[in-house]
Amino acid sequence: MDNKYKVLLVDDEEDNLALLHRTLRQDFYILKTTSPLEALEMLKENSVELIISDHKMDEMDGVEFLRRSHDLNPDCVRLLVTAYSDSAILIDAINLGKVYRYVKKPWEPSELLMIVKSAAEYHQLKKENDRLISDLKELFAGTVNAIIEALDAKDSFTLGRSRRVTFFALKMVKYFNLPMEQMSKLELAGLLHDIGMIGVPEDILNKTEVLTPEEFESIKKHVNHGVKILEDIKQLKDVVEIIKYHHEKFDGSGYPYGLKGDEIPLNAKIIAIADAYDSMVSNRSYRAGLSHEEAMKRIEEQAGRQFDSIVVQGFKAIIPEALEEIEEHERLAAEVV
Repeated sequence: MDNKYKVLLVDDEEDNLALLHRTLRQDFYILKTTSPLEALEMLKENSVELIISDHKMDEMDGVEFLRRSHDLNPDCVRLLVTAYSDSAILIDAINLGKVYRYVKKPWEPSELLMIVKSAAEYHQLKKENDRLISDLKELFAGTVNAIIEALDAKDSFTLGRSRRVTFFALKMVKYFNLPMEQMSKLELAGLLHDIGMIGVPEDILNKTEVLTPEEFESIKKHVNHGVKILEDIKQLKDVVEIIKYHHEKFDGSGYPYGLKGDEIPLNAKIIAIADAYDSMVSNRSYRAGLSHEEAMKRIEEQAGRQFDSIVVQGFKAIIPEALEEIEEHERLAAEVV
């Protein structure tokens, strides 16, 4: 190998450790120790690509050592050398020690070398795949931002709304102690919830008078426009489900499907109340924004009708701190300018 991978060898029997070293030293840069505890200290000071540990050791067994090594270096590839074939041990090795594979004793040097080279190739592929995923995420984030900016450019009165709605929604994720995976879904749903407005005529968006019933029907179609824009993106399947229902109302009078109560997903209810609040306090072409107090009064009046009462309670809890953070952010931004 042109750039030798760094391998940490851990075995409390000197002879076994020496044999491992002789087998691998030509192809890998080796760190070695007979002490699992010392190995953990070595991992604090050294970045390694591979760890090879014996299973039966006095200070701690190999599964426990590899489990603890994962906390210090989660990206390295771990191999367990064992004389046992007990299924419980192997399951623990995979689940707790995050072991790539195990090596059965007694092993042949040529066989071990082949296994370790395979593990190194796996590490390289994983690193390249992780880099590709990171690049794709950056590309996707850039695309989302470009879409939001295009929407803001079309309707100046919506400027910044998607980001504020997202900010309120993420605060509610923490309030309701929702699983972390919900955060990324709600973040994207908040940013993209009004993407369908791109399909609404500008003369309606910028109208300074009250909308006619026909014009309001055109506005309502933005939900379907948004779904149509995003539905073919496989990675956004769960996000589309949130956007699809964010104008439904708790009493069933919303659109486009007329869902009510628990038929409406919680994530959609969260986006709905955040969107409604920001819409009320924002200036529009045909009216000035409401005060915070008036907007909250209307939201509370709609508990059990437009909004789920539990979600209203959550929004009331998060909004004071959220507004303080937004005000502080705007103050700092103004100082920079």
